[in-house]
Amino acid sequence: MIRKLASGEYRLYSRKIDPKTGKRRNLGTFASQGQARQHEREVQYFKRQH
Repeated sequence: MIRKLASGEYRLYSRKIDPKTGKRRNLGTFASQGQARQHEREVQYFKRQH
């Protein structure tokens, strides 16, 4: 899940809410939306590697 910050950067959040904090986990901040989308794909790929 990608959100645009007030600073103009894009932040990637986890899809699920973290039970410890009750919020979504921050998975990184990126200069462009394209970079954030690319990282989201990398995260999804990595989650399926066993």
